[in-house]
Amino acid sequence: MGRTRARDTEHPQARLDHGGIARIVPSEFTTGFELIVDDTPQSHVDLDDPTHLHFEYIVRMGAVIDQLPAGPLTAVHLGAGALTIPRYIEATRPGSRQQVVELEAPLAALVREHLPLTRGAAIRLRIGDAREGVRRLPPAIVGACDLVVSDVYSGAQTPAHLTSLEFYRELAELLTPGGVLLVNVADGPGLAFARRQVATIAEVLPEIGVLADTQVLKGRRFGNLVIAASAAPLPTEWLPRMLAAGPHPAKIAQGAEVTAFVQGARVVTDADAVASPRPDASLFLR
Repeated sequence: MGRTRARDTEHPQARLDHGGIARIVPSEFTTGFELIVDDTPQSHVDLDDPTHLHFEYIVRMGAVIDQLPAGPLTAVHLGAGALTIPRYIEATRPGSRQQVVELEAPLAALVREHLPLTRGAAIRLRIGDAREGVRRLPPAIVGACDLVVSDVYSGAQTPAHLTSLEFYRELAELLTPGGVLLVNVADGPGLAFARRQVATIAEVLPEIGVLADTQVLKGRRFGNLVIAASAAPLPTEWLPRMLAAGPHPAKIAQGAEVTAFVQGARVVTDADAVASPRPDASLFLR
């Protein structure tokens, strides 16, 4: 997520089913375009270079994906916005098979028309709620995914039903024994929501890494945390050095740090799930 923009009618736009407006506008600070939903930046895409990842948390997701075994991937993406990560995988791992579940049909149509996929990309876009969409995936996908990405926002919040133990169990069933789940979580000072999310995911996939800006990870400011999880040890040997040296310095918490991070945090169930915190509007101003 980035900054608020003034409303405009000059750029491609669509009214979403929930009543908001999605727009595609040229990026102000780099090459490519941004998808803006209700004045909140959701995705950045560079059609000339799909490997160009601009948003910090997306860079971190890309770093984890790069550590997966070489070759094409089978992947499922929930809430992929302008399809930044699917495009990245298509560019870096030709031959990958990818399924995307997007709630908003108008948004999907807007992206397809104005930010088209490369010809021949094996990216299947499905319309519907993320949780229902997982249940409707082809049976051959179950247990065959190298990667599942959950990055679902309604406005600036993750819906409650996509934060529970029951939901993450459904996602874990899609993975191969060594497959990786990536979850984008946005939270603010104290990180109460993020701590519960990590504790909940760890009940299903015990190998956990949390990637974030150091100040965000310490709970000092609002931001995005990427949770990487697997049933097998995560391929993170080179990540700490890469994250520290990259354009958006960050760290990965694992092992004892994760244990300390979740201490006292309750597992989220369908019965008590809540949406992620809504960021203050000033977060998007620059």
